[in-house]
Amino acid sequence: MTLLLGASLLLAACSSMQPKPATADEMRKRVVDDQVKMYAEQEPVTGPITFYDAAARALKYNLDYRLKLMESALASKIRDVSAYEMLPRLVESAGYNARNNDSGGTSIGIEDRTVSLRPSTSEERYHKLNSLGLSWSLLDFGVAYYRTQQKADQMLMADERRRKVEQNVLQDVRNAYWRALAAQRLRPQVDELLDRTRKALDAARQAQDKGLLPRQEILAYQRALLDSIQLLTVRRQDLELAQSELAALMSLPPGSPMILEDTEEKGLPDMNVSEQKLETLALEHRPEIMEEWYRKRVNENDLKVAKAQLWPNVSLDVNTQYDSNAYLYNNTWNAIGLNVSINLLKLLQYPSLNEEQDAQAATDDMRRIALSMAILTQVRVGNLRYRLAREELNYADESLRVDRSLLDYAQAAKTTSLGSELEVIRAEGRYLLSRYQREAAYSDTQAAWGRLYNSIGFDVLPESVEKYDIKTLAQAIRQTVMATPQLRSDILEKAVPVPISASSPAAAQ
Repeated sequence: MTLLLGASLLLAACSSMQPKPATADEMRKRVVDDQVKMYAEQEPVTGPITFYDAAARALKYNLDYRLKLMESALASKIRDVSAYEMLPRLVESAGYNARNNDSGGTSIGIEDRTVSLRPSTSEERYHKLNSLGLSWSLLDFGVAYYRTQQKADQMLMADERRRKVEQNVLQDVRNAYWRALAAQRLRPQVDELLDRTRKALDAARQAQDKGLLPRQEILAYQRALLDSIQLLTVRRQDLELAQSELAALMSLPPGSPMILEDTEEKGLPDMNVSEQKLETLALEHRPEIMEEWYRKRVNENDLKVAKAQLWPNVSLDVNTQYDSNAYLYNNTWNAIGLNVSINLLKLLQYPSLNEEQDAQAATDDMRRIALSMAILTQVRVGNLRYRLAREELNYADESLRVDRSLLDYAQAAKTTSLGSELEVIRAEGRYLLSRYQREAAYSDTQAAWGRLYNSIGFDVLPESVEKYDIKTLAQAIRQTVMATPQLRSDILEKAVPVPISASSPAAAQ
């Protein structure tokens, strides 16, 4: 009967291990719960959003950044747990022994093989056991020590990854914010002009049908109007997509109102810093390089653990025992033991471990140097892009000034003729397109400045984000950014340029 019951329980357990696909109700519940968590505990949008408000919201509520924060916190907890592994083990145990007959035995003579004692027992059938023991192992301590160092470095690596996500989020906000603001500024004028342009296009077609203007002239006007509509539509789509990107970066719930504060444009910083100083700062501050540096230390500790396992293991055991067995002379006793052991064959691994250590260090150094070269390229390209973007912005300002003058001239020369009206509309289209191009040039310049700032690796946030509300966090970001208009000139003055070339000792190392 017992065997039958056990078999039934085993079959039931096996059947419960079959895969069970999620039901439709479970999936719907999961979707609802995930959507609630996406936008949980967010401060509502109560007014126009400044650039610093957008940056604060993106960094406080962006899911990628929050994931990196959680990974950093998890690495810290794992480090704390691993530190306890260096402590000795203090184990208390209690038990109860029972058997259905007596244990015991007899003895026989070695020479004549005759029974010398009658069967006897020194153990009760039922008795309790209790012990408290302290044990410590030198090998376990050494391995735990290096593992704890590894966890500490992995925590630092997680923090560097968090810094990188933080910098990337800020750069993405800068890229999207100014384009979204340009779309917000120009959308009403573009919609009005597109409506007027379509009406003028219909009027031009009617004039063509009635022969009011030469055919070639009216077709040229239509071609110009169609080109204007196409260019305005493409440019508007390009800029308005930035509004969706910005809302996603800030993790705003769908349908949330988003009005950007139309602030006056600030002057962009001049780059009066040598490229060598920028490169030196990038090598000092970029989180990717620091992560590789910590990864090298993690790899070094891996090999230290392997070498530690070659050591002689010294173990110490101290315990207190209790046994309720009435046949014992002493029911309570203390014991101490010291043991030394070594696996002599494992010592053969030592030369190979040394070679592996040298190869691993060379590989880590080469990976970091290759990354450093890529970062230097980013700094150089970022610096060049920023200078070219500023030149393009100057040209866009000049084009806007010329098209404004042409529009003023067309409006001043406007008559009641159809051709004059079409010329005014075409001039308005050119002017509005120039405004779009100028806004796009300004947003591209802001993006180029953000890429250059990001390529240096500067932080722009206080240490803790969760402790700040949106307003306070935005103010903190603003103060940090406004305090570094010239890429922290005080730090730059202290930075010592380090030339890196293929033949330099630094590159060789």
